[in-house]
Amino acid sequence: MAELEGLEFGKSDFVLLDEVTMEQFMENLKLRFEKGRIYTYIGEVVVSVNPYRQMDIYGKDTVDAYRGRELYENPPHLYAVSDAAYKAMKRRAKDTCIVISGESGAGKTEASKYIMQYIAAITNPGQRAEVESVKNVLLKSNCVLEAFGNAKTNRNDNSSRFGKYMDINFNFNGEPTGGHINNYLLEKVRGWVGGQDDGGALNLLRGGSDEMLESFHLQNDPAVYIYTREGAATVTSNNDRSSHKAVMSALGVIGFSNEEINSIYQILASILLLGNVQFETDGESVQILGLEAIDHIAELTATEADSVIKSLLFRTVATGGGEVIEKGHTEQDACFGRDAFAKALYERLFCWIVNRINSVIEVKDYNPVLHGKNTVIGVLDIYGFEIFENNSFEQFCINYCNEKLQQLFIELILRQEQGEYQREGITWQHIDYFNNQIIVDLVEQPHKGIISILDEACLTVGKVTDTVCLESMDTKLAQHPHYTSRKLSPTDKTMDFQKHFRIRHYAGDVTYSVEGFLDKNKDLLFQDFKRLMYNSADPVLKEMWPDGQLSITEVTKRPLTAATLFKNSIVALVDKLGCKEPYYVRCIKPNEMKSPVLFDDARCQHQVAYLGLMENVMVRRAGFAYRQHYARVLQRYKMTCEYTWPNHLMASDREAVEAIVTQHGFQDDVAYGHTKLFVRTPRSLYTLEQERAALIPILVLFLQKVWRGALARMRCRRMRAIYAIMGCYKRYKVKAHFWEVESRFANVRTMADYGKSVEWPNPPAALSKFHKNTVMLHRRWWARQIVKNIPPSDMLEVRAKVAALTALSGERKDWGVSRAWERDYLANARDCPQTSSSFIRVSKDLRNKDMYSQVLFSGFCRKVNRFNKSTDRGLLITDKCVYKLEPNKQYKVLKRLPLDIFTGLSVTSEVDQMVALHTSSQDDVLLCLQRGELCTNQDRVGELVGALVDHFTRKVHFPVKVCRSAVQVHMRGKVKNVTVETRPGQTNADFKKSRDGFILLVPAN
Repeated sequence: MAELEGLEFGKSDFVLLDEVTMEQFMENLKLRFEKGRIYTYIGEVVVSVNPYRQMDIYGKDTVDAYRGRELYENPPHLYAVSDAAYKAMKRRAKDTCIVISGESGAGKTEASKYIMQYIAAITNPGQRAEVESVKNVLLKSNCVLEAFGNAKTNRNDNSSRFGKYMDINFNFNGEPTGGHINNYLLEKVRGWVGGQDDGGALNLLRGGSDEMLESFHLQNDPAVYIYTREGAATVTSNNDRSSHKAVMSALGVIGFSNEEINSIYQILASILLLGNVQFETDGESVQILGLEAIDHIAELTATEADSVIKSLLFRTVATGGGEVIEKGHTEQDACFGRDAFAKALYERLFCWIVNRINSVIEVKDYNPVLHGKNTVIGVLDIYGFEIFENNSFEQFCINYCNEKLQQLFIELILRQEQGEYQREGITWQHIDYFNNQIIVDLVEQPHKGIISILDEACLTVGKVTDTVCLESMDTKLAQHPHYTSRKLSPTDKTMDFQKHFRIRHYAGDVTYSVEGFLDKNKDLLFQDFKRLMYNSADPVLKEMWPDGQLSITEVTKRPLTAATLFKNSIVALVDKLGCKEPYYVRCIKPNEMKSPVLFDDARCQHQVAYLGLMENVMVRRAGFAYRQHYARVLQRYKMTCEYTWPNHLMASDREAVEAIVTQHGFQDDVAYGHTKLFVRTPRSLYTLEQERAALIPILVLFLQKVWRGALARMRCRRMRAIYAIMGCYKRYKVKAHFWEVESRFANVRTMADYGKSVEWPNPPAALSKFHKNTVMLHRRWWARQIVKNIPPSDMLEVRAKVAALTALSGERKDWGVSRAWERDYLANARDCPQTSSSFIRVSKDLRNKDMYSQVLFSGFCRKVNRFNKSTDRGLLITDKCVYKLEPNKQYKVLKRLPLDIFTGLSVTSEVDQMVALHTSSQDDVLLCLQRGELCTNQDRVGELVGALVDHFTRKVHFPVKVCRSAVQVHMRGKVKNVTVETRPGQTNADFKKSRDGFILLVPAN
């Protein structure tokens, strides 16, 4: 807890100081810095002191400690203000922004990186792939922009040479869906031309592999190149090779192709080589010293070497008559054109990288109806206030930017706050503060401001020098209290005549050298360079120079000056920030030595003063932490009071809010305005939030219960209606089926086939069983009609055929169903003309002796016994016994077996006539039926099977086995396997002994 920090660390919030004086403020700031507490609050503003060392306060445990917590619950930290901005965005669906300000070297860039890392860490707990991809690109974009946009200065190892404002878009769930980066690149390659070291070039020279540098015609010594020479002797603390690999990896993650990455580094190499191009003059013309570098530049930019030389030495000019002439440069003009070209190359490259990143991270296919409200958190990291020994045009623009941001801070934190108290009728002690609007007007006011004077000088025809421009400023701004020069203050010897002017900024007095102001304000890049780059064979480079497609005669409109472009972008930035709820991080640089232990009191006190932190503390102590319209307060917290839930009956929303405050006992901590409630301390608001958070699950459950009940009742009514419709429909389908069956089978009695050919309609599911029974009844009725027409003498044959059909189940190929079954073939004179009379006589004797009533089957057969002997025999099967007869001895009975001992029979699935009659004594009868003279190709196996099955069915089950391979029989208890083989030349079927039984040899028909 912040309030539980020990007293040895000082006050964690400057609002808690005993007295608001500069001495106490500085004493507390110094104490916390020395104790390693680099963050301190001023209400919701975080004051950050650059520690100049790595600190273990940004890990996962720290993220978890600040996730979802209120500001005062933990010690001051960047994560706390990041979480506050995120909660405000998510809870109230309000756009927020985090403004990071402070001078160069105060730690603004590092602060923005930690804020981005925290937002990435607390979002997307479900690890959705598309959200993780957006987060990765947002984080990696920091690495890329820092590599190409930061530089090493004499005040900062990682100084931002550009301003960056990043909007992070969130969906209704609070998950990042995309973003957009605005860059405010003022200095282009100021570092190379002005004496500092660009991070992108050093990253390439010190981190690139030998193969890469050789392909770009570079050496890994920055001292070789003019644009990086000053920083060559400086050893940075960063690992350059790993930094270069990190940048390459980040470019790949973002989505840059290998060709695009190669083009980026080719352009960097071209700029470095371009800086080393030297010129000489012989009095009449200018020449380039050493053309090898030109060949390398042409190769890297995919242009012609002659075109590069021509662009560096000549300028194409269009005369008033439309004639185009080439004008040779002086040595000075050539050097100036070379440096302007290098600056423009780097500016176009950096802007292209930013636009390429934006194309990847921008929110795509967004539909507010489908995806809900799209909210934004903006993070601003822009160059800090700068005061150098020699301050030029760049410092002038940077400090103007900081004046605008300070104006926004004053507008939102100081003036708006006091103005709101006055409008709402809240008792308030006015606090005086410095309003820097007068300085902003000094720079940007139309027709009178410094930018307008510079633009006017740039547009004036003729030779206008920086000195003439300074004289114009002295004339127009002589009475301005924040402007002076040596001419206006002759006794101030810190300035030179016709060179210096001074602006009294909110951060202190800054003396500017007017030398180079006009040249830097103009767009002096010759059109020849633009056309050269547009005609490059490299598509990336060509894309960066669309204005190069215009010919010299088509270029008529004068471009806006650098100062005007910068002013317009900063005004748009301030407008964008002004419509969001701001959170501030105020960064302080403790010393100029970059020491982690040195605290320069005077230096820090100066920063505290110009940042307006003292006024901020005074406004915060006298003000209120939270304010909101009564309707919004009531809407959010009405469930915490019994008098306002679900709807109040009071005269106004204010009275309802008063009831909420009174119930919770916060009367002394709030003030009631005309339209808003003002809460003094965050603790009261936090208590309300805690109670609301505890009630929300109860209310959600109640609403779920009510809604689920309503859904259940609707579902019940719907189901009842569905069942009613289904019942009616089912009854209709049943009736329709009955009607259809009735119509189809109305005339079956008169049909020739009694309705067998009539197709049955498909029944509904409810009648499936009924349908089966009906079909069965019709089939039985149909069979009955057919059977009625069969003569009684044929019924025995019909029953036998039905029995055979059932027993064989279609497994035997031919079983004689298509012919008439004679049964008693031995008594048939046509089948056995020579022996039938003898058999008839023997049959009568056996009938009288054994008293059988019916002959089931008789015929010749080939029988094999257990001694492997096969002989021709006569077979007689009656309803009492089975007889084995000797046909050659007047059908003498050789063996009589009671019919009851037979338990089943086996046949094959082929056309052979083998039958195995199984007995209960495991002494089976194996035989092969022989055909008589009635028909030599008759199949009589089916007839024998049908006769036996029909007979036994009336008493017991008589199983029939149809074998596809070997038939298994038992002879005196021993198992025998009988197979069938077809043998060419075999005239009659006969049995032959095999290893495990018998083989029936049949003729090859």
